[in-house]
Amino acid sequence: MTAVGTPPVEASASAVPGTGDARRRLRAVFLLTGTTLALAVVSVVAAGVGAYHIPPGQVAASLLDVIGIQGVGPLPDQVASTVLWDVRLPRVVLAITVGAALGVAGAMMQGIFGNPLAEPGVIGVSSGAAVGAIVVIFTGITVLGHWTIIASSFVFGLATTLFVYVFARSRGRTEVVTLLLTGIAVNAIAGAAIGLMTNFSQDAEIQTITFWQLGSVATATWSKVAVIVPCLLAGLIVIPIYARRLDLLSLGEGPARHLGVDVERMRLVLIAALALLTSAAVAFAGIVSFIGLVVPHIIRMVTGPGHRVLLPASALGGGLLLLAADLLARTAAAPAEIPLGVVTAALGGPFFFYLLYRTRAKQGGWS
Repeated sequence: MTAVGTPPVEASASAVPGTGDARRRLRAVFLLTGTTLALAVVSVVAAGVGAYHIPPGQVAASLLDVIGIQGVGPLPDQVASTVLWDVRLPRVVLAITVGAALGVAGAMMQGIFGNPLAEPGVIGVSSGAAVGAIVVIFTGITVLGHWTIIASSFVFGLATTLFVYVFARSRGRTEVVTLLLTGIAVNAIAGAAIGLMTNFSQDAEIQTITFWQLGSVATATWSKVAVIVPCLLAGLIVIPIYARRLDLLSLGEGPARHLGVDVERMRLVLIAALALLTSAAVAFAGIVSFIGLVVPHIIRMVTGPGHRVLLPASALGGGLLLLAADLLARTAAAPAEIPLGVVTAALGGPFFFYLLYRTRAKQGGWS
């Protein structure tokens, strides 16, 4: 029982102006800091684990030595240094970059459509981008050199995104069920196209197509990293510009327009950004599903829906999750390697079932 004249503890806390905001800011700082530290630790561990083991201390010492900090610990020998810098670190950086791209693309898509179940893979964008990459592999087109695959993947990914967006719009709003059903249809058509090209491909082409379907960062090189990193940075540029506007869009299109947001222009810019992020990720890692769905939800559970924290945290969380999944993929059944897309699907599938159940339970059904 509460004493007379003494307000309950909850009421006292809520009565302090700005207490809730301060707590959210504190959680955001802890989340961003903790995710960054975890990403650094997992990166060092992942760079050392493999057939040729390199102690974490030597990995850290080699990384610090490159930036001019010497004498921290023993450096790896010549063989270990070659394995570290030519094989392991490109794979680590590519996994982080692909995961960051998919994580922030998923957060953008959920904000654009106002749909917590939206994700590039779920609504067919990843499959569309994969078709673009496989068309280049199947036809052997090399007009733009190393950029041919990513250019084709980008065009197909953007076209798929725009098609799904337009088809899911009705009477000025995006219908959730139509969005998901359109994604199912797009995935089916993309799967048919991939299957048709696989059927008429040579053995070498079939192996490459299988890579795109299952996902992997095993073929990482510094040249691939040099191509995908600018795409990631180009996609991330929109975060400080549109994060606040996405928060306003969550109030509804009408209120957002009254507050000065050009909704259609913002959606087109963000659609182009997430298509670039997704297509770049698919171009170098194949179809890696559920990262863009799982990560934003986990971040949202910790810090809330504010996009100024959600978007950068989703990039960090996506990189961390995909790097951990890749580490699991190449160590769980060593010396064999499990396809990366299989690992992420095994983790994300049950989580998606949970989201479906939770959403249906909160809305009392879909109708």
